[in-house]
Amino acid sequence: MNTTSVQLDFLKELGIEQRNPAFSTGRKFAKLDENRETRKIFSPADGELIAEVEMATEADLEIIIKEAQNAFEIWKVLPAPKRGEIVRQIGEALRKYKEPLGKLVTYEMGKIYQEGLGEVQEMIDICDFAVGQSRQLYGLEMKSERQDHRMFEQWHPLGIVGIISAFNFPVAVWSWNSMIASIAGNVCIWKPSEKTPLTAIACQYILQDVLNENDLPEGLFSYIIGDASIGAKMSHDQRFPLISATGSTCMGKKVGEAVGARLGKSLLELGGNNALIITENADIEMAIRATVFGAVGTCGQRCTSTRRLIVHSNVYQQVKDRLLKIYPSLSIGNPLDESKLVGPLIDKDAVDAFKAAIEKAKAEGGKLLIGGESFHAEGLSGNYVQPAIIEAENHYEIVQDETFAPILYLIKYSGEVENAIQIQNDVKQGLSSAIFTNHLLESEVFLSAAGSDCGIANVNIGTSGAEIGGAFGGEKETGGGRESGSDSWKAYMRRQTNTVNYGRVLPLAQGIKFDI
Repeated sequence: MNTTSVQLDFLKELGIEQRNPAFSTGRKFAKLDENRETRKIFSPADGELIAEVEMATEADLEIIIKEAQNAFEIWKVLPAPKRGEIVRQIGEALRKYKEPLGKLVTYEMGKIYQEGLGEVQEMIDICDFAVGQSRQLYGLEMKSERQDHRMFEQWHPLGIVGIISAFNFPVAVWSWNSMIASIAGNVCIWKPSEKTPLTAIACQYILQDVLNENDLPEGLFSYIIGDASIGAKMSHDQRFPLISATGSTCMGKKVGEAVGARLGKSLLELGGNNALIITENADIEMAIRATVFGAVGTCGQRCTSTRRLIVHSNVYQQVKDRLLKIYPSLSIGNPLDESKLVGPLIDKDAVDAFKAAIEKAKAEGGKLLIGGESFHAEGLSGNYVQPAIIEAENHYEIVQDETFAPILYLIKYSGEVENAIQIQNDVKQGLSSAIFTNHLLESEVFLSAAGSDCGIANVNIGTSGAEIGGAFGGEKETGGGRESGSDSWKAYMRRQTNTVNYGRVLPLAQGIKFDI
C-alpha cells in the first residue's frame, strides 16, 4: 500500500496543510506565523511526517477566552431547540466527511480504519442524541408547604466549558462534551492532545461551514494547540466554570486540584484497569471474542481496554489454549489496510513502556506466554508490537497499574463468583468491567451493590465498546465523571430552585412567625 498517496487525498479534503494554525475562534483561524514554535506530527503507522502545527501561547488563549465570553452572551439566550438545530447541522457535516476524517483518525492516531470510522460514527451519534436532548432539559416541580406558592427547579448554562482530550480518542470524546455542552447553552474551548492535533483542526474546518452558514458568533467552538502549560492555565482560570479532562490519573489529579482550589467544577475521565471475568458457566467462544477485541483493539490504548482476564480454574486451561491459538493469527500492520486488526502504538515512548511493563511483570513472577516484542510490519517504520499475554497475580505492582498497551494479564480464580469480583475490584481504578456467565445468580451478584465497583458493568459483553446512550465514566481513581448519554447533560448546567408566591400574604417556611 502506498500510504502517501492515500494520505494526501484525505488531508487535502479536510483542509490540512503542510503548516497549520495554532488556534481558531470558530469562524476564523489564526494567521500562520513563521516565528511561531511548531510541532511536527508523525504518523505512528509509518513514521512519516504528516504536517506541522504552530503552538499557541497564553496570549492566544486570552484571545479565545474573550471571544468565547462574547459568544456565550448570545448563545445562552437562544432557545435550546434552536441550539439543537445547529448541532443537527454539525452531525450532517460529519456524515459528509466521515470517510476522510476516519482516515485521518487512523493515520494520525494509529487505530485501524474500522475503528477510525467507528469513532466518527460516535460523533454523529452524539449529535443525534444531543438534538433530541435539546428539547428535554427537564426540571422538576415540587409541592410547596406554603399556600399559593409554586416551587420548581430549572437548569441554566454554565459558560465556557474547557475540554482537554487525549490522543486515543482524538475526536469522539470532544464531541461527547461539546455537543451536549452546546445544546445546554455553553460555549467550548478545546485543547486536544498535542500528539493528535490535526484531527482537531479538521473538525474545526468541518464546523466552520456550519457556523458561517448560520452567521453564528466567533468563540462558539474554539480549539487551541499547546503543551501541558495551556491545559494548566485553563484549569486555574476561573472563567472556565467547568473543565472536562480525559487522560491519565496523574494528569487528572493535577486538573482536579487546580479546579477544586478555585471551587470550579471538573469532569474527569481517567485511567482504567479493566477486568473481564470468565466463570465456569460462560459461553467460552463469546468470551474469547470479547477478550481479544478488548485486549488488542486500538492496540490496547483504550481507557476501556481489557487489562486483566480473571478465569475460573475449571475452564482456565481451555481459555488459555484458545487465546494462545488466536494471538499468533492476529494481523498486525498499517491501520489503513483494512485486512489488519492491530495497528501501532502512538509513539516510541509507548513502545518502551510496553516492553518495560513486560520486564517488570516477569521480575515480579509473571510468565510471558506470547508476544511482547516489536513487530516490523511490512517494512514500515511505525511503532508496532506483538500483543502480549502474561500469567500473573493481581497483587503484582505492575498489574495494579495501567499500562496503555496490548498486555493481557491472565489470572486464575477458584470457588464462587464473589472471589473473582473481589480480585476485579482490588485495584485503584474503577472504569469498566465485564463478566461472561450463563448463570443468572452470578450475573445478578456481579451487578449488585456487592458486585462490580466500576462505573460500567457488563454481562456477556466486553469491557470496551460503550454506546453513546449510556452515561460513560468510572469511580475511584477513574475520576467519577460522566459524559455522553443518560442525564450527563446536568454536568454542563447549573441547577436553580425557584419559588413563586402568587398569593397576597407572605407566609414563611416551617411556620415561622416574624411580624413587624
